[in-house]
Amino acid sequence: MSRPVLLSIIELGGYPNFAPLYQRLGCEVIVEGTMRKALAAARKYQPRVIVAEFNFQSDFRDRTSSLESLLAVVQRLPGTRVIVFYEQEYAHQLARLEARFPIFRTLAFPIDEAELETAVSAALLD
Repeated sequence: MSRPVLLSIIELGGYPNFAPLYQRLGCEVIVEGTMRKALAAARKYQPRVIVAEFNFQSDFRDRTSSLESLLAVVQRLPGTRVIVFYEQEYAHQLARLEARFPIFRTLAFPIDEAELETAVSAALLD
């Protein structure tokens, strides 16, 4: 039996590397640093879990962030669950995104490792 794939998208970072946690939970971890590469990886691997950052970008004309492109792709991957890291100050922008796309869990910075472990475990079982 193959291990479930977890796609970790780290565009800005500034938080611990959680790959060891994901591996401990039995996941094969793929890490991408740009949304363009992450979109290709999501299509190719159809991951069970995606962990991504919500980076609000007010200069986008028709979107709030590049996360919207990812969520549009994920809509065609019914077995994929998305966990989003976000800055508390952008919670209202993220709520607008959640109203349009299914997001499995959201975790505010600073990320609590135990909460992340619970979220990933739940996503793997869902």
